[in-house]
Amino acid sequence: MSIAIRIALVLVAILLVVLVVRLIGRWQRPSHPPINIRGFAAEPGVVVFTSTDCSNCEEALAVVESLGVPLRQVTWELEPSVFEEVGVEAVPLTAVVNADQAVELLAAGVPRRASLRSAAQRAGLLD
Repeated sequence: MSIAIRIALVLVAILLVVLVVRLIGRWQRPSHPPINIRGFAAEPGVVVFTSTDCSNCEEALAVVESLGVPLRQVTWELEPSVFEEVGVEAVPLTAVVNADQAVELLAAGVPRRASLRSAAQRAGLLD
């Protein structure tokens, strides 16, 4: 077997490993227990629960801001009682809330833009 064929096989193997790892990562999204947003989020929109020392929180906020939907950021250091009242256990946590105060999407970690967009549309935040 020539060196070119061996190199090609190694590159294909590496590509397959990277592909499998990415697919597994998509299936193993972090989860969070349900939260009780009723009474807290009076207006439809997106609520992002954050902390000041959380780099993923900045990423989550950037994803939400890119959609141009109403956004409320709740920071642990500034509003810890809200975290306890609502039941937030980890940050970042993104909740898309509709006009009935029902949660259309609860995303732990950095939300996927497509999922966020779809939930925002169901909540009536986007056309």
